[in-house]
Amino acid sequence: MLTDRVARLLLAGVDPANILCLTYTKAAAAEMQTRLFKRLGGWAMKEDEPLIEELRTLGLTEGLEPVNLREARRLFAQALETPGGLKIQTIHAFCASLLRRFPLEAGVSPQFRELDERGMALLRAEVAEEMATGPQASLVDAVAKYLSGDAFEDMLEVIAGKREAFSPCPVEADLRALLALAEDASEDSLLACIESAERRQLLRDVTDLGLTGGANDQKAARALQRVCTQDRFALSTLAELEKVFLYGATAEKNEPFSAKIGAFPTKGLRGRAPELIERLEELMHDVEAARELRLCLQAHARNHDLHAFAAAFVEAYERKKLARGLLDFDDLIARARGLLTDPAVAQWVLYRLDGGIDHILVDEAQDTSPGQWAVIERLADEFASGEGRDPQRHRTIFVVGDRKQSIFSFQGADAEGFDRMQAHFGERLSRIGQTLQSQQLEYSFRSSEAVLNVVDATFRDHDGLGETAPTTHLAFRAGMPGRVDLWPPVPKVERAKDERPWTDPVDSTDPKDANLQLAEKVAIAVEDMIHNGSLPVEVDGVWMRRPVTPGDVMILVQRRSTLFSAIIRELKKRNLDVAGADRLKLRAELAVRDIEAVLRFLALPEDSLSLACALKSPLFGWTERQLYHLAQPRPEGQSLWDALRGAGESEALTILKDLRDKADFLRPYDLVNRLLLRHDGRRRLLARLGPEAEDGIDAFLAQALTYESEAVPSLTGFLEWRGQDEVEVKRQMDAAGDRIRVMTVHGAKGLEAPIVILPDCAKRQAPQLSPLYPMEGGRLLWACPKDDMPRLMRERREALLAAQERERRRLLYVAMTRAEAWLVVCGAGECGPESWHGSVERGLDELEAPEHPCLDGRGRRYGGDWDHLPKAPKRARRLPPKPVPVPDFGPVPPPGPRPVALAPTDLGGAKILPDEHDASTRDPEASRARALARGHLLHLALEHLPVTSPETVAALLAATEDAALAGNLSEIVAEAQALMAASHLAALFAPDALAEVDLSAEIEGVGRLHGTIDRLLVAPEAVTAIDFKTNRVFPSTPEEVPEGILRQMGAYAAMLAALYPGRAVRTAILWTHTATLMPLPSALVMAALQRAPGPGGDPTS
Repeated sequence: MLTDRVARLLLAGVDPANILCLTYTKAAAAEMQTRLFKRLGGWAMKEDEPLIEELRTLGLTEGLEPVNLREARRLFAQALETPGGLKIQTIHAFCASLLRRFPLEAGVSPQFRELDERGMALLRAEVAEEMATGPQASLVDAVAKYLSGDAFEDMLEVIAGKREAFSPCPVEADLRALLALAEDASEDSLLACIESAERRQLLRDVTDLGLTGGANDQKAARALQRVCTQDRFALSTLAELEKVFLYGATAEKNEPFSAKIGAFPTKGLRGRAPELIERLEELMHDVEAARELRLCLQAHARNHDLHAFAAAFVEAYERKKLARGLLDFDDLIARARGLLTDPAVAQWVLYRLDGGIDHILVDEAQDTSPGQWAVIERLADEFASGEGRDPQRHRTIFVVGDRKQSIFSFQGADAEGFDRMQAHFGERLSRIGQTLQSQQLEYSFRSSEAVLNVVDATFRDHDGLGETAPTTHLAFRAGMPGRVDLWPPVPKVERAKDERPWTDPVDSTDPKDANLQLAEKVAIAVEDMIHNGSLPVEVDGVWMRRPVTPGDVMILVQRRSTLFSAIIRELKKRNLDVAGADRLKLRAELAVRDIEAVLRFLALPEDSLSLACALKSPLFGWTERQLYHLAQPRPEGQSLWDALRGAGESEALTILKDLRDKADFLRPYDLVNRLLLRHDGRRRLLARLGPEAEDGIDAFLAQALTYESEAVPSLTGFLEWRGQDEVEVKRQMDAAGDRIRVMTVHGAKGLEAPIVILPDCAKRQAPQLSPLYPMEGGRLLWACPKDDMPRLMRERREALLAAQERERRRLLYVAMTRAEAWLVVCGAGECGPESWHGSVERGLDELEAPEHPCLDGRGRRYGGDWDHLPKAPKRARRLPPKPVPVPDFGPVPPPGPRPVALAPTDLGGAKILPDEHDASTRDPEASRARALARGHLLHLALEHLPVTSPETVAALLAATEDAALAGNLSEIVAEAQALMAASHLAALFAPDALAEVDLSAEIEGVGRLHGTIDRLLVAPEAVTAIDFKTNRVFPSTPEEVPEGILRQMGAYAAMLAALYPGRAVRTAILWTHTATLMPLPSALVMAALQRAPGPGGDPTS
């Protein structure tokens, strides 16, 4: 419907950039964009008549002239070329783009990052840890005493998701008002009504009396004895007295928590001390009367502790996110709403947006939260103010929603918000003389008439659907055959504990469990459908039948439980194509565990268990026998890795050696990719585990990239980071291909299938409410244990349970309306009247659906059969192209060695005169090392002087490795200064002289050369290269210069000739010991270069 609306707007000439479509999920946004581009692309290729016919189906009856048809064909290109693309996105994506456009006004970092669920969990844990070990530890302790196990982490998640209720911290009066607690009510005033010296004596007397009675009297007496030993009564004392004096919550003959008048003490003891009974019963009445106030005071203390902690936690949590430039999903909405409502910047932002949005379309509006509505409201309010009143500018808001499908209250969805916003926009439009158009959509474009009839009958009382009257659905495809099957429930089988084999784990599921039996029946039925069943299909206006394919079947459950896993397992057991679970827990994925086993071994080669797991995995494919023969003969203390290396070469050893060699140099992502691609790991895992393993592998790689963006990459760091929290991956089941889909009803929102099976229709177990109850004014009340709830809290609990039950009814509605032609309803265990199974059965009773045989019993079926329909013609399959023979080109020769760039100093030949070695030493190598060190330091000094002071240069030289060999560093600095001060060398050290010039060039006959010239003088007519030589003994004429130096200078001349064509090239040597500048004839150095060895030659020649 939204796609049709966008198409009509584009046909009316609306700029695609001025349309904003907001969807509930990314999958819905992608699907809508795909459908729109498919339609516009089809228009671009259609002939006139088919195009006119399709435009008429959109309601266009005028303006279908050829000129307008050309405009319709151009819409595809226009949509593609829209800057930034069409704005079809989720509300969160739109808010994120809004914040990136106005980061300063929103008070966020322009480079903010969006936190995923794992990042939020780690950040919450970090904040709580800092609070627990810091000055706010008392706040943590006050709350932690009420929680155990994972409940504290769950509470942090709830607090972070409801942060607006805790900021700022509510005042004392607000907390008391939540519980209707009087201002003067206190623990002391309450206990004063119970505790007195006379009553303490009464309790001691009753205790003594009870100790002489039977077992029950003695048990009560011991409890009273503990009370009597207390120095001062407290609220916990009252709770102890209630256990003795009041009936419990499960009392049948008496009112729960009423005084045991006449029942305590027992009849036998009452006659022994009649003088105590009257006073005791008075005390019991007082304890009964005090109970409600005691519960309120304890609930108040509990909530006071929570709100104090939560306010500090939220402040620290927000501060840490701001410091790191992070925003979570709720922040995107809250910040965008603040941006659009802040008086200081809202008008400016709306002014900038006002010219860019003319039409707003909202999908699945029934699941929109109040915060999201606030953003939409501020955007659309401009349509009825300012420029929005311009009659020449047509602006609209188009909202599609169905109260009956509001099932996301746990994510903040507000089903009643749809009606509130409808009234709001109606009132706004009435101010400018316009009317809000509201249309009821009675036709279903998906389901058959039979399915819709059962839906109508099931929800005849319309309880929980948010409708004021029963809804009657009309099938758009009225003649489409359909059916609804109801299977009899699989009965629950109780087995005695001693019937279970002692070898079974204590937490294992009984093989005769009703859920396992139902899963097997569902798998058998699906297998029969695919092999023998058929589905109706319309071919040129005639209904026919076609075979069932795996992609036609969708199995929906209320929650991921034993039944969910068992169905997937049974389907796989029968080799049926199943897409797997719609959500993956990454740590439980076999492919991920196999990869992690390899990584743990690479991080610690002595980890024999991880190596054994890796070898047994599909990555290496070892059998139990192979592993046993490797591990069993090992001497004590030898690791499995040492045994593998000692067993000789193998494929596993080659792969592991390669990965170990790279483990310290590659990032975790690259290391895993090397295992998966270079060593064929991905193919092996998919071949063994099936295509559904690919989602887990890809998610693991994405986790590696996320880790590398948050921390310094290392293998051990990545493994530790992965172990901090479980990652759950959501799979897009709309792209499951031709495979059976097994998923929750929530995950199936927006999806459909020809065959839908609902196996999870038994009576639902006790519902789970959030520990924080929403109250009036946006405040939250932390719930106490059920038996400790004061009256207002109990009433609120009952209201929330009723709302949850209404949503569960809506969930059934959503589940049933996913089916196109065939709906199957079944269940295991107790399927009473309040279960989904019972609700559908009542609907079939109303429709008088007859009995129908099913797998192993008599079920019921409503609707017709289509086996009598003619078979639909098989679609022609496109044959694969014939293979083209490839010529036998022969093996590709191996690539030759890569050419190595030489330095001019590596061209061979002597670098010093024969008599230059220091005569005072018998070690020529040591003498040469000192000369090289001195030369390096002199070059370094000439490079930094005179810009750097002599003292700093001396310190720089002292910090080098050559300082120990070079001798007196002050002499070197002085020698450099003397050279720079020499008048005949002024041109070498002038400001326009280039120092330490890197050159690289390809020289024919020599190869690639790369070198550094000490000084380069560039003039319009000539370039001169000067090289510094620190030789103590040097020649008197150029012809006596050592061969190696001449080759080096020849190389410089050849490279400069290539770089400066048309200029004369000169070379010279500066003998630094005497500051002598010796020009070298060009013919001399070039002749020496010709004598240098070619590429690959011997440089010693």
